[in-house]
Amino acid sequence: MKSSALNGLRKRMKSRRPTASKELGEAYEILSDPEKRALYDQHGHAAFDRRAGGFGAGPFHDPFEIFREVFGGGGIFDDLFGGGRADPSQPQRGNDLRYDMEISFEEAAHGCEKEISVTKLAPCDTCQGSGAEAGSRIRTCPMCAGRGQVVNSRGIFSIAQTCPQCQGAGRVLEKPCKACHGQGRRERASKIKLRIPAGVDTGSRLRSAGNGEAGFRGGPPGDLYVVLHVQAHAIFQRDGDDLLCEVPVSFVQAVLGAEIEVPSLDGAAMIKIPPGTQPGTMFRLKSKGIKNVQGYGRGDLHVRVNVEVPTRLSPAQRAKLQEFADLCNGQESPMSQGFFEKAKKLFQ
Repeated sequence: MKSSALNGLRKRMKSRRPTASKELGEAYEILSDPEKRALYDQHGHAAFDRRAGGFGAGPFHDPFEIFREVFGGGGIFDDLFGGGRADPSQPQRGNDLRYDMEISFEEAAHGCEKEISVTKLAPCDTCQGSGAEAGSRIRTCPMCAGRGQVVNSRGIFSIAQTCPQCQGAGRVLEKPCKACHGQGRRERASKIKLRIPAGVDTGSRLRSAGNGEAGFRGGPPGDLYVVLHVQAHAIFQRDGDDLLCEVPVSFVQAVLGAEIEVPSLDGAAMIKIPPGTQPGTMFRLKSKGIKNVQGYGRGDLHVRVNVEVPTRLSPAQRAKLQEFADLCNGQESPMSQGFFEKAKKLFQ
C-alpha cells in the first residue's frame, strides 16, 4: 500500500464520528494484517464474531462494507484494495462459446471445410439490437438521472447502489421491444463455415473471431472456439506427425523377399521386402505421414512387417516343408544359435 494513501485514510477516519472511526480502525486492521485478512477470507464474518464462535473480541463489522459505506466505493478504497467494478452502463462484450466437433482421421490429415449450426444470442432482428420498439425513444433514467446508481444516506454514511429501475444502464426504454423484451438480443441458430487446416489432432482448438454471442448495449461479439476430436483409424496409428501401420506378409515372402503394396494417406505405396526379413522389421517411407499443422514439413510412414505362419497345410505343402526341414539338416539360424549360447549359461 502507498504511504500517502494510508495517511489520507487515517485523516478521513479521524474526521468521522468516534464510533465510525473505531469501526474503520478495526476494518483497516483486518484488511492490512495478512493473518487476519487470511482468516477473513477463509471464515468470513465468523472469523471475528465472538457470538458465532469466532476469534474476535467483540461484535464484527464487515471491513469491506464499512469502507464502502464510509467512502461510497471507488476512490481510496479501490486504490488500496482493488474494488473497482465495470461500468454496467457501458457496452459489454458478448460471451465466448465452445463447440466440440468430431472429424474423421482423413479430414484431420488433409484438412477440410465444415459448416456448423450454433444456437447463440444474436442481435434482435426486430429492433436491430437497440432493445426498443420502432419509433420509441431511449431516455435518461429518471430515478438516477443517468448515473446508473442511487445514493442512500444513513446518518453520516452514504451507500451507492445500482439503480433498480435501469439496472445501472443510466437509460430506460420508453417502449421495450416485444420480441427481445428490451434486451436487444435473441437466441437463434446461425450457420458458420470453418476451415480446418491439415495436421490437426484431438484437442486442437480453432478460433472463429466474432462468432460468439452478441455484445450488450452495442458491445462487440465474443469468439467461437471449436475443439476437435479426431476419430480413430482402422489401419493407421498416429505419433505426432508420424504414422504407423502393420502389414502382414507371407512366410514365403519373408524368406525369399518380395515387393509388396502398402497403404498410405496418398494411396498405395510400394516397399521391398529383402530375403530373410524377420517379424517386426520396420520400414520407413519418408514424408508419407501427416502434414505439420504449423507448416514445418511432413512426418514419415513407418511400416511394421508381421510374418504370417500358415496354420492349415495341404499334404503336398506339408511334404515340401518337411523336405525343406530335411535339407536344413539341423542347421541353426544365427539368431537361434546366439540365443542358445546365452541360455547355456543358465544351466551351468
